[in-house]
Amino acid sequence: MAGLWCVRNRGAAMRQLTPDHPLRRLFAGLTEQTFLLTLGMADPRLIDYLSLLLSRFIHMDAIFRMRNSQGRRLEEVADMMLEAESLPPHGRTRREVHRHIGDFTLFWTGVYPEALRRLRSALCKDYFIDYCEQGKRSYYIASTFEDDPYREEAPVLRRLSAQFELCAYGLNQVRLEWERRDPGTAGTAYQQLSS
Repeated sequence: MAGLWCVRNRGAAMRQLTPDHPLRRLFAGLTEQTFLLTLGMADPRLIDYLSLLLSRFIHMDAIFRMRNSQGRRLEEVADMMLEAESLPPHGRTRREVHRHIGDFTLFWTGVYPEALRRLRSALCKDYFIDYCEQGKRSYYIASTFEDDPYREEAPVLRRLSAQFELCAYGLNQVRLEWERRDPGTAGTAYQQLSS
């Protein structure tokens, strides 16, 4: 797994991991083991969502996929929030921006909390943003879109909002387990973010 976490994919389309891809199976197994055995959280749909989040975010392009109306990449939660609020109240785009803010804040808070110092430095707009509170708020907003095709995901997003801190802790435990299995992966995404 060394070197595979959060690769930059300049100019190429993001590739999704197939359901049988070894990394996707690894994330699914580690997430299930951690949430069921360590945390006692028997919620298959939530566990599946979190393992897919890890699989989606192996590419930096997926982590920083949000763009503003001018096409500029949004790297700060503050900018993502402004973009979400500038959209009409109903529609897929506003929901997707809030869902991404939830995913973004949960990923960094849970998987790479040591990156928060840089992401929320005094030189950034995110300096004043509490990632946990904003992640909870954004997941809740995304969960209010309950009509098809979001009907099945809405309850999962609501649980992510309510249990954000526990999910962040669980994702951190998943990271510790994959680093225990493959010490060469420690801090790879954070190192790329810092470079």
